[in-house]
Amino acid sequence: MKINHFVGGIFLVSGTTIGAGMLALPVMGSFAGFIPSLFIFAICWLVMLTTAYFFLDVNLSLEGEVNLISMAKNFLGPWGKMISWIFYLLLLYSLVAAYISGSASLFQTAISHLTGYQISLSLARFILPILFGIFVYFGTLGVDLMNRFMMFGLILSYLLLIGFLPPHIQSSLLLHIDWKPTLIALPVVITSFGYHIIIPSLTTYMNHDKKHLRLTLLFGSIFALVFFIIWQALTLGTLPIEGKNGIISAWDQGISVTVPLTKMIKSRWIQISAQYFSFFAIVTSFLGVSLSLSDFLTDGLKIKKSWEGRLIAIGLTFIPPLIFLFTFKRGFIVALEYAAVFIAVLLILLPALMAWHLKKPKFYQTALGRFLLSFTILFALFVILFSLLNEWGYFKSFISAYETI
Repeated sequence: MKINHFVGGIFLVSGTTIGAGMLALPVMGSFAGFIPSLFIFAICWLVMLTTAYFFLDVNLSLEGEVNLISMAKNFLGPWGKMISWIFYLLLLYSLVAAYISGSASLFQTAISHLTGYQISLSLARFILPILFGIFVYFGTLGVDLMNRFMMFGLILSYLLLIGFLPPHIQSSLLLHIDWKPTLIALPVVITSFGYHIIIPSLTTYMNHDKKHLRLTLLFGSIFALVFFIIWQALTLGTLPIEGKNGIISAWDQGISVTVPLTKMIKSRWIQISAQYFSFFAIVTSFLGVSLSLSDFLTDGLKIKKSWEGRLIAIGLTFIPPLIFLFTFKRGFIVALEYAAVFIAVLLILLPALMAWHLKKPKFYQTALGRFLLSFTILFALFVILFSLLNEWGYFKSFISAYETI
């Protein structure tokens, strides 16, 4: 295994993970506090790494370049294939649309600063897929090359924030603990660790090397976990829960934590670093999710891997999210609100159900293997039920005290 493929794989896993969670985790974790956040991070990281290994073993058990559709059809039959199609498209299209929407204002600001010309928000939405869609066209190799550059930018802007934020940390803010609303953060944490979608692409890219694929998933997810923990400490230790520029205000407005951060701390360097951090976080996740969606559609629709086929896959990847962004503005917002349900079905429940049928490794046929698979299935059902009840307002009382501040 080439070392550059191994490093690239780690960056793809961590990049897909980090971009999905860095901007939202502090907001959702603020209710419970820093210490409870670490608890829910650890549980979700361990569960998602376990199901990632389920997913990988199932993927490696089939010959050729296969994605979730082929895996589900082979092990779960027509019903598994149908569920995979529905939930996978809902999840990845909603994520792609969210990244396109989230990047539009950043491109607007950047172009305005550079040229003095203000482009419309509608036009700005085309920039992300046009600029970075070409790398998705060239597959995992193209995405890997660009993702390394984006990860470098993400790490650099992250390090700048780490360098400038510590003097503003108040230890008293990190001591806030309220275990009751801890599970409120469960859906967004689960969604943040949904790097499984990149596994089929990585399997092909790394020539089905099981040992290095396992290490890639382990190190990539640990890298992301460490990022999350440090970021959580910086943001929760800097921003108050209440107030105009508090984290609860960001939650009410549905904005990322970098917005109140730049308003709270009047530092040009922090403002610039936060803007670049937001941009690189969005792009790294966008690349991983777009590649996964393109490969999924190629596998599911049996699109030929010619230049014409790749163009068709790219069109199917980006055109539907753009259409829905311009026509059904609330559609993808609603879909994103239920992202944890999609993740629980696709990346926790289905991998466990598929691994149940595996003959190799023999671990899955042992008593311990059966117990682990059963526990994972029950955990998936719990996440689904909790996420639905949470969206329907059944746990609103857990955070009602903060809403009145």
